[in-house]
Amino acid sequence: MSKPETIHWEGDANGTLFMIDQTLLPVEFREIDFSKGCVEKVWEAIHSLRVRGAPAIGIAAAYGVCIGIQPVLNEMDEDKFFAKLNEVIDYLAGSRPTAVNLFWALDRMRDVANSVKQLMDVTQTFHPMEVANRLLMEARAIHEEDREICRAIGRFGAELLPDGAGVLTHCNAGGLATADYGTALAAFFWAAEHGKKLHIYADETRPLLQGARLTAWELKEHGIPVTLICDNMAAQVMREGKIQAVVVGADRITANGDTANKIGTYSVACLAHLHNIPFYVAAPKSTFDLTLAAGEQIPIEQRSPLEVTHGFGKQTAPDGIDVFNPAFDVTPAKYIAGIITELGVISPVTEENIRKVLG
Repeated sequence: MSKPETIHWEGDANGTLFMIDQTLLPVEFREIDFSKGCVEKVWEAIHSLRVRGAPAIGIAAAYGVCIGIQPVLNEMDEDKFFAKLNEVIDYLAGSRPTAVNLFWALDRMRDVANSVKQLMDVTQTFHPMEVANRLLMEARAIHEEDREICRAIGRFGAELLPDGAGVLTHCNAGGLATADYGTALAAFFWAAEHGKKLHIYADETRPLLQGARLTAWELKEHGIPVTLICDNMAAQVMREGKIQAVVVGADRITANGDTANKIGTYSVACLAHLHNIPFYVAAPKSTFDLTLAAGEQIPIEQRSPLEVTHGFGKQTAPDGIDVFNPAFDVTPAKYIAGIITELGVISPVTEENIRKVLG
């Protein structure tokens, strides 16, 4: 299935990063180009959800490092160069707190830079372009690995879904959130490509409507039957027997399997449990944070009240009203029938099984 790339890089280490501006979809399709050195623009794109979805955030951050060091590619003072590099990495790490892929990708970029620095210190040579080229290689590797991961998640996920099933998904965990197929949506794309018929129900996903704007758009573009519902309709749709499975993505998964995903996911998991519907999480190995024992340790991003009171520029609440606007919630592992990874399905979801599958 051909589709525009969510993120792509053109040229060498002095090249340009491009991303789809997801805040404009589905009404307008526009790419943002990040010219030389504008790391602030990359930070803003991640923070404002122009690029979103844990894997895509990681990829964007990796390329963002390459953008951020472009102004010092002629800097022959090694200490100044690496000081700038570390400044860029630390700066990008502050763009969003919950998606662990952001920090995982930045750590990979820092590790590569440190390994190149150590080699140069041994040889007593310093070539800033050599460091930049190696960092671009690593960013491209993170990007390409995610393509392969998406396909594997799609294959394992599709096997869990019966032919003819109605499947509910929340938020957007498709190609827009990753390098290729997506995570949750990967199962739907793989099933369609291999002759299995599914009907997807997409929650609108308030307050930013990623399900309505992005998931419904992606599925429609791929010719997969999709019905859009308001978030508060999920229980009724389940009660009417239209849903046989739920598949969602994830932004961070702890050692015991507790999962942070877009706000509203926990509600869907509780409803699925009540209606005896299997609830699956689809996520790559990189989304697991085994340094955290359980979900209450996951930092939850708090976003602007204006997203609730003035959604898409229209005021819908009284002036001065108090607003609580967490971007994510945490679903306890006990409500998750299985976690679909590129290495296989983790079920039942226990710390022992997680560590066994992840190796």
